[in-house]
Amino acid sequence: MSRPPKTIEITLYNRLTVLRAERDLTRQQLADAVGINVQTIGYLERGDYHPSLELAFKLSEFFKLPIEAMFSRTPFKPLSETVYRKESP
Repeated sequence: MSRPPKTIEITLYNRLTVLRAERDLTRQQLADAVGINVQTIGYLERGDYHPSLELAFKLSEFFKLPIEAMFSRTPFKPLSETVYRKESP
């Protein structure tokens, strides 16, 4: 009797909502730019869907950012903390 393969649950965090807002883009505009359905953008932003490698590259090319600047397996620190962090004396 064989066991079914284990499924590994991965949480993937993203900055798509922030990136869209910075560029004043609607979900529809982003979806059109990368050739996907507008609902997929919503699913991605909510974390309900993980992008394929092809889609991750398309988004990376569109935003002109490395994939790891947009997607992470650990939560992103707030940009304000990253940009304005205080240096210890």
